Amino acid sequence: MASSLPVCRLSVWGRASLLRCSRRADTIIHRRVETNTTAARTESTRRDENALSEETNGRRCLHTLLVERQEQAERSVLISCQSGVSEKRFLKFLSKHGDIKKYFFYESYGFNAVVEFASRDGVASLLETATIPAVNHESLVPFKSRLLSLRNLSSGDSNPPPGLQCQPQSTVPINELIQRLSKEESIDQQIISLTEEYQITDENSRLRFLVCSLLKDVAAAYFPECTIKPFGSSVNGFGKLGCDLDMFLDLDSISGLNVKMPKSGFFMEYRMKRANSERAVTQSVLSVIGECLDHFGPGCVGVQKILNARCPLLRFVHQPSGFQCDLTANNRVAMKSTELLYLYGELDPRVRHLVFTVRCWARAHGITSSIPGAWISNFSLTVMVLFFLQKRNPPIIPTLDHLRELAGPADKSVIEGNDCTFVSDFTKIQLRRNTESLELLLNEFFEFYATFPFSRMSVNIRKGKEQNKPEVAPLHIQNPFETALNVSKNVNATQLERFVALCQESSWLLQQSETNAPKRDGAGGAFTPWGLSTLLLPSQVTGIKTRKRRKREPASERIKSLLESLKNQSQRKSS
Repeated sequence: MASSLPVCRLSVWGRASLLRCSRRADTIIHRRVETNTTAARTESTRRDENALSEETNGRRCLHTLLVERQEQAERSVLISCQSGVSEKRFLKFLSKHGDIKKYFFYESYGFNAVVEFASRDGVASLLETATIPAVNHESLVPFKSRLLSLRNLSSGDSNPPPGLQCQPQSTVPINELIQRLSKEESIDQQIISLTEEYQITDENSRLRFLVCSLLKDVAAAYFPECTIKPFGSSVNGFGKLGCDLDMFLDLDSISGLNVKMPKSGFFMEYRMKRANSERAVTQSVLSVIGECLDHFGPGCVGVQKILNARCPLLRFVHQPSGFQCDLTANNRVAMKSTELLYLYGELDPRVRHLVFTVRCWARAHGITSSIPGAWISNFSLTVMVLFFLQKRNPPIIPTLDHLRELAGPADKSVIEGNDCTFVSDFTKIQLRRNTESLELLLNEFFEFYATFPFSRMSVNIRKGKEQNKPEVAPLHIQNPFETALNVSKNVNATQLERFVALCQESSWLLQQSETNAPKRDGAGGAFTPWGLSTLLLPSQVTGIKTRKRRKREPASERIKSLLESLKNQSQRKSS
């Protein structure tokens, strides 16, 4: 009898909270109906047009990618495994419940496996056999989810299996990356290799969507038709392994929002609680879900409710995946920004290659940081790369205004008064012929911003040309959709000066005649950094205050210093 009490208490609390929280959804359901109704009416048309377009050009729009990943996540489970588990026996056990479409192992607080079944029936069958742990049952929260632990009652395998191949979930150390790049035959190949090393893998992407799906199961106790979607670097094509997982709780998809009103007669509507503002509703929703994740969400630790920020959010760590997570509610403008960056990345492969390279270079020199402060953000850097590519002759990518001109009725999007319209059909975008190499573009990028008139002009990808700065700030980068905002307002003059000085130095390094081929330092020694790899070495411009070009000696000393470091590491390993 005692063992049933925790379940009873949780059930009563859940029903009461569900009643209280569902009443708060009234404002969300009814806010800005004209905007959401327009978007909903055109969504099916847009999907059909995109599907036809993808058949002809082989490129998928972001919506198609999201739907595919979300469906995979709904058919998947996340399993904590004991060390030494037999992969063969593991698969044989799971296959009893249904066909397995894909699986992989990774490490985060132990060994873990992501398993995707061919259908949701496989997941349901597996969950039917799962049990609540028998030990200390009184202290356990009996919340059932698709986050499971594999237990083995056998004494063990007679022949221990070889080590499981785990998929990487983070990037290689910078010194190891420098050595890998130094082996490449050209700077173009170095840039491509860096992208391949840093970009989010297929497995890592699946894990991110699965985490969103697991968290949605928690939120669905309050809002059964809600979804939780990743946005930002996790899905825009510019994210690196190990980046944070940004998510938003989407309540706009709740059915009944866009039901046609009858011209006469009776109709029914839900009674809901009203709040003072949409922001108040968002804060209430996130507060309650934050409490639920903190007390009942398996694997969610360190939950912080940052509700007074400009965009209220929950911040926590999802231990089974190892992701630092930020959850917001109905962040629709951010999703449009994600879609825009994804589109630009799909238009020309050089876009992603250049963004990855510049971001890696910036992180190596402390231009960007994961700690809030006066640093340039990854988003700002990405916009700067896009702006530079729009300024090429001929342009490599079109301006946002041009993408808006190409948009059809199904693409129309107005969010909170901001025009977020741009074309989604790739076949409508005709690109100019530009064949510039990655090496040239990288060098020209550094030259471009080493001489950019930051004191007077701002970066604007809507127009694709410099604009007079509307405010006094060292760096002004216009938000693509919320055009009154400066996405780099936090950047101070010192950080901007460092960025300019590093651009000057990096441009000079790429032009050096001796940095054009891979070579070893002695027989069997480490490769001498050259080309792109020299740009990732420690810089000498930390405290620079001028825009004069650097002399050659400091860069040579940097290369010598790194070679000594690599030699010492090699000697320590051999000993």
